[in-house]
Amino acid sequence: MNKKFPLIVLTLIAVVSFFVMLSVSIQESAIMDEQAHIPAGYSYLRYLDYRLNPEHPPLVKVLAAVPLMFMGLNFPTKDSDWVTYNHNKNLWTNGINEQWAAGNLFLYWSANNADGIIFWARLGPILLTILLTLLIYLWARELLGEWWGLLPAFLFAFSPSVLAHGHYVTTDIGAGFGIVLGTYFFIKYLLKPTGKNLIFAGLTLGIAQLAKFSAVLLIPYFFVLFLIWYFRDKKDFWRRFLAFIAIFVIAYALVFLVYAVLTLNYPVAKQVSDTKLILTSFKHRLFADIDIWMAGNKFLRPLAHYLLGVLMVSQRSVNGNTAYFLGQVSASGWWYYFPVVFLLKEPVPSLILIFIALGFCLCNFFRSLRNSPPLKAISYKLKAMGDYLGTHFAEFSMLLFVVFYWLYSMQGKLNIGIRHILPTMPFIYILVAAGLKNWVNSGFWKKPYKIAVVSVFVFWYFLEMAGAYPYYLSYFNQLGGGTANGYINVTDSNYDWGQDLKRLADFVKQKNISKIAVDYFGGGDVNYYLGDKVGHCYSDEDLAHQYPQGWQSKCGNPTEKGIEWLAVSVNTLESALAKTAPGFVRNPDDEYRWLQQIKNPLKPDFKAGTSIFIYHL
Repeated sequence: MNKKFPLIVLTLIAVVSFFVMLSVSIQESAIMDEQAHIPAGYSYLRYLDYRLNPEHPPLVKVLAAVPLMFMGLNFPTKDSDWVTYNHNKNLWTNGINEQWAAGNLFLYWSANNADGIIFWARLGPILLTILLTLLIYLWARELLGEWWGLLPAFLFAFSPSVLAHGHYVTTDIGAGFGIVLGTYFFIKYLLKPTGKNLIFAGLTLGIAQLAKFSAVLLIPYFFVLFLIWYFRDKKDFWRRFLAFIAIFVIAYALVFLVYAVLTLNYPVAKQVSDTKLILTSFKHRLFADIDIWMAGNKFLRPLAHYLLGVLMVSQRSVNGNTAYFLGQVSASGWWYYFPVVFLLKEPVPSLILIFIALGFCLCNFFRSLRNSPPLKAISYKLKAMGDYLGTHFAEFSMLLFVVFYWLYSMQGKLNIGIRHILPTMPFIYILVAAGLKNWVNSGFWKKPYKIAVVSVFVFWYFLEMAGAYPYYLSYFNQLGGGTANGYINVTDSNYDWGQDLKRLADFVKQKNISKIAVDYFGGGDVNYYLGDKVGHCYSDEDLAHQYPQGWQSKCGNPTEKGIEWLAVSVNTLESALAKTAPGFVRNPDDEYRWLQQIKNPLKPDFKAGTSIFIYHL
């Protein structure tokens, strides 16, 4: 067979994945986080000012902003830009990390084409997703061969979760890319400690830190890998350790340079003031005080801004986030959240392949224990482990990271999406391919039959992807009720992130609706897309804004204002209707009790996409 054929198949996988993501991107409105990330990245590049969204590192945001530099966009930095918006207060100069207000004004009310901005900004993450797919193949090919290397690339490229989050301007795909890239070159250095590999290991670790702050976990992870590799042969500890330190020096030199450029025009006095206010409630005052001091130092302030983001993320992870999960609303999280969400959102054929590979590996492991010499069991096992690490160190490292990252995520309180464990999915898919290859080549059962079994599940996996189009964010497998009913289990970025606002506008136009009350969760703007068709419930605060947002539960029945239609995001509904966890307090005004008296809120008359429920009152 032609040796180029695997590369042709890989190219086909990448091209199909690219155009599927591009097609879905065109149909969707901005999701919640994009309202902050897109304008933040644009301000970094255009003004070299990092005052917006310090909670996330710059890599994905900057990549997304590159095409926006050529669009002649207006950005709200002047006082005149904020006239009649937010009490006439210029939140660019006087606010503290006013990413949401600046984002709304930039995208929707600065005479820019919001859909054009969103489309071009998403091109960067899509290309990053394709690069990660190619990286997965490159590493898997080295470990498993050309043909088996295609399997993890295929599973990743056509994963509904990847197709969903791969086209959004968020840090999740960036985290996956940075962690896989950094781990690949770090292991490459351990296996072959040359100067070139050391430099690449340092640079790629720096790229990972610039992609998402969860990549900080690579520091203890790499240290453990270093110790394990050293204790295999116990040679030249200090030389190796100094080289190990050099990798981190190179990584953070890159972080320093990037932050130095992007904070060049961020006034020192404002950076200090912003840092103080953002860290006001930070519990560990020593770290907060060090960061504040560094922010006032002209040389150290780039690293201070990086550290500020790390501290913000750690604080948010501890404090949690209000979320709906399995019939309950809580802000303290659930330890079993990520395993359950993975089981409900990962396609069933993929789960079956995972369990086949896992079952085969466990059987081999216990068989080796049973067959080990009884008198020299410990020494035998240690020698066997050393031999295994010498030939399968990459696979062992991947498994260790998956376990470490999942355990860390499970003990945190920030339960807002499968996207948070997305960085482990490339490793999971490579390990599954390795297990399946060993199973296929084992003596049990005939090899062609086993290849046929794997092929059937791979084809089923592709059909799952095709059948879910274009609602990948809302995809749930059959165990989770399917895409139509997945919201029963969990919402937020697993099901509803605001992606369907453009579809709501299309629905209103098709039905020729004159007024509709909208309670929307997401990064779009109901007034921008629906205009004078939005039925408002004005509060005193709304009246001070030029662009008041729409309806809420506390506004009551919109028919009292002559409005016969109501649209509510399902994330808002589930948060309003589900029982509350012990200690969680919800305002009765936010529970849509009046709607429950006249309708079953979870059985709407219509839907916009999957996530916006519509009622004809």
